[in-house]
Amino acid sequence: MVFILAADGRDEDGNFSFQNYEEYLERVRNTFPISAYKIATSDWYYNFNDRRCPHDSWLESFKLHELSTGRRSEVRRLSLNIRLLSAHHDQYIELRYPRVFSYKLSIVDGERGQRDWRYDELRLSDRGHLIHEIEWSGLDATGSWLIEASDLEIEWIPIASK
Repeated sequence: MVFILAADGRDEDGNFSFQNYEEYLERVRNTFPISAYKIATSDWYYNFNDRRCPHDSWLESFKLHELSTGRRSEVRRLSLNIRLLSAHHDQYIELRYPRVFSYKLSIVDGERGQRDWRYDELRLSDRGHLIHEIEWSGLDATGSWLIEASDLEIEWIPIASK
């Protein structure tokens, strides 16, 4: 079940897609991770004119951490931090996934980098976890990411003027 990605026809009928997506978010409100729900239902996240929106941002870093506890460090779990250079190049957008259950990354042609963060969608997996699907694009689609996590946190870090 996907709603607002290019693969779903967003470019042809974006308004209908967003209406269905908003209805979906309202239906799953009580089971959706709290921070991710606030992000997905905010007035800025999907607003391409808002400087906080990740649309058209560029990837700066992808850091996967495997944290360990236990006497022999045998209890393992993954977390993920993504840093984007905002579309206006005036700030970094930090995305944090406190606990990652699965991920799939694909790129068609990485010769010129990951290119632009095009569209993304937050929804629930069959296991009740957050799914964050991200489409990357240049002149053509260049890749997609699928991250299953406990939640999503976001922060903006201004870039000092040069």
